[in-house]
Amino acid sequence: MASARDIQSVLSPSGPQASSIHGLWLVMLWTSVIVFILVVAFVGIAVVRGRRRAAVPDSVISDIGLPAGVSLAIGATVIILIGLVFVSVWTGRSVASLHASSALTVNIVGHQWWWEIEYEDAVAERRMLTANEIHIPIGRPVVLKVTSRDVIHSFWVPNLQGKRDLIPGYITAIWLQADHPGVFRGQCAEFCGLQHAHMAFDIVAETDSTFAGWLETMRQAAAEPHGDVEKRGRDVFMAARCAGCHTIRGTGAHGQVAPDLTHIASRSTIGAGTLPNTTDHLSAWVRNPQASKPGNQMPPNVLDPDDMRALTAYLGTLR
Repeated sequence: MASARDIQSVLSPSGPQASSIHGLWLVMLWTSVIVFILVVAFVGIAVVRGRRRAAVPDSVISDIGLPAGVSLAIGATVIILIGLVFVSVWTGRSVASLHASSALTVNIVGHQWWWEIEYEDAVAERRMLTANEIHIPIGRPVVLKVTSRDVIHSFWVPNLQGKRDLIPGYITAIWLQADHPGVFRGQCAEFCGLQHAHMAFDIVAETDSTFAGWLETMRQAAAEPHGDVEKRGRDVFMAARCAGCHTIRGTGAHGQVAPDLTHIASRSTIGAGTLPNTTDHLSAWVRNPQASKPGNQMPPNVLDPDDMRALTAYLGTLR
């Protein structure tokens, strides 16, 4: 993949929302540092004055300035807190203010433990389903409509936006935008069960032309296999339990309970970021997904070695 993978961090903002959140973090950080330094300094002064008073029993040290100092500290604290509230509210408005009639709309559904991705289109036939990998154009607002199919999940890609909970039965929207090409890792930020830690996704930000080409390719049905091995792999897929759960557009596989596999070979990972998408990992995953991700909804599949090789060869053609 040509795009560079960015470090997953709120301290490396790559979009306007993330930059606003990063700015708020900096304001709070430096405010806290300055207050900490002042508190330590005044504590030091108090300690020194206390030792002087202990050394001079009939102290002539005046405490006239104490009430004024306390009042000043209270006033400064109130002003700082009000200022932080103002900056927080302003940041919240800034994060939620990215709207455009030409925005790309992507529907996201959280499952235990993977992400269902659908690209909207006015023409129903041009809508496209994929899983665990979101492609977006750079410099263009994107609205994500999010919900959950089972429990509460939380969508979080720190380089581009804050967190948004996915509530079963409710659809909410979150806006984001990428300023430059890159691959930004996201994850579920709400404990949602046994494999919560293995519920990741990638957002791939790319140029308009690259994104348009990718989207058009993804809208196409799966290509017909050419070789005998790949054809046998397709037959294995249709005859086994695979077709009952997964969809491969252009075939008789129309399962609705698991990720769409029409272009699985184009994804960088399998199992929602659990394993790199290689032939060996794919074979091991199909054979016994519980070994890599215990508790996931996919059962083990006992296949003849030749059938397994044919199946992975066929899946490898789905780009």
